[in-house]
Amino acid sequence: MAHGSEALRSADTLVIPPFTCGPDEERDWLPDGLREALALVPADARLVSICTASYVLAAAGLLDGRPATTHWNEADHFQRSFPQVQVDANVLFVDGGQILTAAGVAAGIDLCLHLVRRDHGSEIANRVARLCVVPPWREGGQAQYIDRPVPEQSAATTAATRSWALRELHRPLTLAELADNAGMSVRTFCRRFRDETGMPPGQWLTRQRVERARQLLETTDLPVDQVAAHAGFGTAAALRQHLAAVIGVPPSAYRQSFRGR
Repeated sequence: MAHGSEALRSADTLVIPPFTCGPDEERDWLPDGLREALALVPADARLVSICTASYVLAAAGLLDGRPATTHWNEADHFQRSFPQVQVDANVLFVDGGQILTAAGVAAGIDLCLHLVRRDHGSEIANRVARLCVVPPWREGGQAQYIDRPVPEQSAATTAATRSWALRELHRPLTLAELADNAGMSVRTFCRRFRDETGMPPGQWLTRQRVERARQLLETTDLPVDQVAAHAGFGTAAALRQHLAAVIGVPPSAYRQSFRGR
């Protein structure tokens, strides 16, 4: 190991990896050595737990009264063990500002990409996602476990149409147009699209438009109305509405806060 626990004194973000646990295993989630190590972390540092590492934060009292998540298979045990924590077992991750928790190992990747996006912007986060060969953006509120069938290998997919739609985001796209591009009926397209992405086409399109707008706000000086046009929202008012729904701030404030980091 290159560094000992003393390195934690200068940490600005601490990521705690998962470890074995379960309903049948009662243990000291915060042994003295780990408790002493956490005490070295600066008070303003960002704490991140992946999967069952949420037990460590909860045992330290850091999640008391806070929303948090953990792996869905351990959620009931976690809630019984730490009733003071507001457990949400139906999301990929919870961003509580200074303390963030991810549901599972794969959701931990989503959370880490979320942190990269928050710190360095969408362009860098998307580049990291491509290098890791993972989807660039899954919102924290997306369900952990979606019970849906995996499309058969021989079945036609909507992947090519999704790629085409990303190239056409600057203009309105109707459901009929998407289905026609995929060579399917609207009903079949909607069913196949939801099976493959976990969401209806309209919701997916809106998310992609928001992501495009964020990239443009971060990397260009285009006026807000032009950003809205390039992202396919049509008007600045529509862009403001959707951006506020996703990240809670209007375009100008988002651009200013990002440029100021």
